Amino acid sequence: MRYGHFDDEAREYVIETPHTPYPWINYLGSQDFFGLVSHTGGGYSFYRDAKLRRLTRYRYNNVPVDDGGRYFSINDGGDVWSPSYRPYKKELDSFETRHGMGYTRITGSRGGVTASVLLFVPVGVNAEVHRVELRNDTEAVKELSLFSFLEFNLWNAEDDQTNYQRNLSIGEVEVVDGAIYHKTEYRERRNHYAVYGVNAPIDGFDTDRDTFLGFGNGFHESAVPHAGVSGDSMASGWYPIASHHLKVTLEPGETKAFTFVLGYLENDQEAKWEQPGIINKVGAHELLASFATDEDTLASFAELNAYWDGLLGSYTVESGDERLDRSVNIWNQYQCMVTYNMSRSASFFETGMGRGMGFRDSSQDLLGFVHLVPERARERILDIAATQFEDGSAYHQYQPLTKRGNHVLGSGFNDDPLWLILGVAAYIKETGDFAILDEMVPFDNDESKARSLMEHLRRSFDHPLEKAGPHGLPLIGRADWNDCLNLNCFSTEPGESFQTTGNKTGGVAESVLIAGMFASIGPEYAALARHRGDVAEAERAEAAIAGMKAAVLEHGWDGDWFTRAFDYYGNPVGSHLNEEGKIWIEPQGFCVMGGIGVETGQAARALDSVRERLNTPHGIVLLNPAYTEYRVELGEVSTYPPGYKENAGIFCHNNPWIIIGETVLGRAEIAWEYWKQIAPAYREEQSEVHRLEPYVYAQMIAGKDASRHGEAKNSWLTGTASWNFVAVSQHLLGVRPDYDGLIVDPCIGAEIGEFTVRRVVRGATYVIHVVNSGGKGASLTVDGEPVDGMHVPYAAPGSVVQVEAIV
Repeated sequence: MRYGHFDDEAREYVIETPHTPYPWINYLGSQDFFGLVSHTGGGYSFYRDAKLRRLTRYRYNNVPVDDGGRYFSINDGGDVWSPSYRPYKKELDSFETRHGMGYTRITGSRGGVTASVLLFVPVGVNAEVHRVELRNDTEAVKELSLFSFLEFNLWNAEDDQTNYQRNLSIGEVEVVDGAIYHKTEYRERRNHYAVYGVNAPIDGFDTDRDTFLGFGNGFHESAVPHAGVSGDSMASGWYPIASHHLKVTLEPGETKAFTFVLGYLENDQEAKWEQPGIINKVGAHELLASFATDEDTLASFAELNAYWDGLLGSYTVESGDERLDRSVNIWNQYQCMVTYNMSRSASFFETGMGRGMGFRDSSQDLLGFVHLVPERARERILDIAATQFEDGSAYHQYQPLTKRGNHVLGSGFNDDPLWLILGVAAYIKETGDFAILDEMVPFDNDESKARSLMEHLRRSFDHPLEKAGPHGLPLIGRADWNDCLNLNCFSTEPGESFQTTGNKTGGVAESVLIAGMFASIGPEYAALARHRGDVAEAERAEAAIAGMKAAVLEHGWDGDWFTRAFDYYGNPVGSHLNEEGKIWIEPQGFCVMGGIGVETGQAARALDSVRERLNTPHGIVLLNPAYTEYRVELGEVSTYPPGYKENAGIFCHNNPWIIIGETVLGRAEIAWEYWKQIAPAYREEQSEVHRLEPYVYAQMIAGKDASRHGEAKNSWLTGTASWNFVAVSQHLLGVRPDYDGLIVDPCIGAEIGEFTVRRVVRGATYVIHVVNSGGKGASLTVDGEPVDGMHVPYAAPGSVVQVEAIV
């Protein structure tokens, strides 16, 4: 069943009931200020770093789920309700949430009053705007009381949830002209504060949570909205909040709108104070003044919509299949942008406290957003590269606020270096900016160790060669892309981290996946060297790649599929010799993407084995058979129940590697089928099984061994977004940038008999019309002239190039 519908013209998903199987969320913000908001008003806000600059509080793992957020309460003659349904859960006469591009609009009606809350983060503004519109649908005058509510976090989200002996004594606020200022710790080490104001005179306020709720009450029992009058409370220690009270009179048919603004402000150290003990509020005054009228607010919202119009115009498709079109044109690209901003740090499954930006995560995310914001991709590349070590390895994560490596998690994930090459190659193909390779970038953020970005890439390329095992295959270190395959851990201590523990280091555990990555990604390094005129380096790289391919075929081919790895003892993992975990998805995808066995038949046989042993109607599982007992030599992968996460779950991130592999072999129908299996828009009809948002990808769908096969977890922040956009846009639809031109090479099922891709790259527009029979190998006509091959040279900026392709 469905719980809503797509509105493609508005680029929105419309949720028609508060009773979805799980909170369905959206993201606000696109630069530095961000918010998460559920369809019933839950969520939180932060500036740049969800751990270190959290503005509002949210409780994960809460009962009831998703309590707390941005609430607007209406007291209509003693009837207290909210248009978001929560927290009061009063039945509404109508309910609708529209999640759009960087905004959410929640509308509810009850007792003849319609209330609508529009939430968005304006372009270039470090603030969240809440526009509340009230309409009287009756023939009588309505006297209403409107109460805002949000709960301030004490900045460091982890400390806020743990250090109560200090935190319950430090909360401080100011209230000036109806604006509520969160100034906790401002008078000591901080130079930042928050403000929550409204563009109308207020009839009361509260800044103390116990006063607003009533001690011992839940949000649904909030004392102040039920009383219809604020307590004018001032928080002192304990729990600071922000709530405004507005008395609203509505004539029959009348509508009134109010704008609430939650802002983040910083002051220079020498300008912290207006006078002793009084915050310098110049920035806050300017911020609130910019939303003084409803016209100001609506103009800012129009600017946000125009911003997304521009972003989403660089790749579009018209195919006649509305699910394909909305996936490519709207939601997949939107999720790629959100994932670029968040990496894996802040969702309804990631608290924002544990993980910063991932080295491998952000490198892969580049693939999905580089065409949208290439200038920000350039900045991200340099940030990532600066966390690399001199031997080519890297910090696995870094904090977005400091841009420095996470020492707690450290290094030793041996696939990390190669992903940097892939991200840089994608950026240069998109922009032609070869000059980035000459940028001086420090190692470990130490400027004294700065070398060119090309030198960073050389060390990335050499890392798996210098850290090779007995079969000539790359060592796995703590893990490769699958962080749960921990071949050197041997953990028996409860609570010990599988990923940060290395109890054994034997120099034997090898990764066939990294070898496949080397074969697939290594040629990009060689191509960059050739473009720079370094033929000797290119030839050295190509020889190393050929040697790695030979090592995989000699030692990593199991007879019907590629072996996954060799463990600490040198025994194969992912082999017919194993009782469980005989076949794994990752090496089948990347080895075929790297061309290993394509000419000699192993590639086709490996993908046939994927279809026979791993495929399900809900997607391709990660391994089979699932592990049923803990295997200390394999680590975390064997700790999950069968069918979940890495233990034979459908880990959606790697499904596109198989999709792309099938297009390498020209098997269009299979590739198209695999893509549809996990594409959210194609799963909408089974939302009661899938449970999560039908407009974005989830990280994991429960596999065939699980009791809830087809149920998703961990939506939004996943490399699935970027890789699926690469799969559908560059390989199924077949339009992808190269260093000197566009490659047009469609390979999509015959169900899509005709389509047109509009691609803007390097300032020129390419209109590519494809007549498709479901095969591979297009014949091209460019501006009316037949061309050999699949290569369309880049045209001058401002040009419009017409391409006809027949497959």
